[in-house]
Amino acid sequence: MFKRIFWIGTGAALGVIAASKAQSYVRANTPQRAREFVLGPDEDNVAQRTLAGLITQFQTVMNSREEELNRHYADRFND
Repeated sequence: MFKRIFWIGTGAALGVIAASKAQSYVRANTPQRAREFVLGPDEDNVAQRTLAGLITQFQTVMNSREEELNRHYADRFND
């Protein structure tokens, strides 16, 4: 069990390091217009914008599924 936790943690840490190195490489070796096209005009907050978008999308899907289930079970009990 502890080996799995260790390797998952190690993989996550290496993933974060690789992503930050890749982002710094892109910043250093691409022209500004290309960086703005890929990363957006706010280059410093790409991770925050991505995480916020994922959370918003998750909440939207969760709410729509909850409404679908509520309608399904409400129709079952109303009949």
